[in-house]
Amino acid sequence: MSANSTAESYTCVRFYVSTVSFSVLLFFNLIINWTIVREERLRSHARFVLVFHLLVSALVHLGTSSVFYYQIHLKARPGRSACLAMITVLISSASNILLTLTAMALDRYCAVCHPMRYTSACTARRWPWLLGALTWLLALAIPLSLLLQPDSQTSRDAYHGECGPEQLRTGELQKVLFIGLCTLIILYSYVRILVESRRLGVLNRRNKAGCKTIALHGSQLAVYILPNFVSFVLSILNKRRLIERDTKELSAVVIFAFFSLAQCVAPVVYGLRKEELLEQLSHRFPCCSRYMKAVLGWTVRASWPQTHHRAR
Repeated sequence: MSANSTAESYTCVRFYVSTVSFSVLLFFNLIINWTIVREERLRSHARFVLVFHLLVSALVHLGTSSVFYYQIHLKARPGRSACLAMITVLISSASNILLTLTAMALDRYCAVCHPMRYTSACTARRWPWLLGALTWLLALAIPLSLLLQPDSQTSRDAYHGECGPEQLRTGELQKVLFIGLCTLIILYSYVRILVESRRLGVLNRRNKAGCKTIALHGSQLAVYILPNFVSFVLSILNKRRLIERDTKELSAVVIFAFFSLAQCVAPVVYGLRKEELLEQLSHRFPCCSRYMKAVLGWTVRASWPQTHHRAR
């Protein structure tokens, strides 16, 4: 198989994966985000507002990825402005996913380790939405600072009509440093939460639901964060000719599939395991909640609200 046909097949795989993931995530966005927006108790709570922003960011990223890889498959030659817009949306939405995960970790850290201050701060109902808007502004500043540099792949001199993966690789080192910083903040927050939970006696071997939640959150964060570091290492190895380009491209496709899978699992880990959200979903979408309960199984069984009580 030639290099061109291999690259085209990888592009098709990325397009199909992003399209399927976008479709699955669109369903979760409709039912979860609609429930959060319509229920005042949920939309005034930072935990659910951050879930809202996480799902929207993932939906925007996967939808733009689908368009981006489809135009590569068609060998289209979009204008520089259109290419710049797609790259900006891709980088900013991916950055906002990581920033939102960091904000969620800090939110749980404040709620567990500083409950009195957290409760007093939660009286202002608009601050979670302002926090979400702030993460979007920071995420938008990241691609603009990278793409507006003179040596960027999207500069007037470097752009020749092809909008592809080369433009996405702009500022690889800066992206890895940003991911590393967010990872350190997330790890610090969860370590402090674990220490405080053990001190209070909440987290122990008998608390299977708590241990399962920690395991799910850890695996979810690993799928989000580790692929970026692996991709960066593979790029360095390829530049030093320690691995072939085909190996690097195949690994990049697998990493993209894992990242897309993380977007589809995120509503389960961060949304559907919340008892308050499940209760409202069961009221607003009774048919969907019944099927989700059967399909999701063990991941939500521990936290699903019991609607039938045994007679004494």
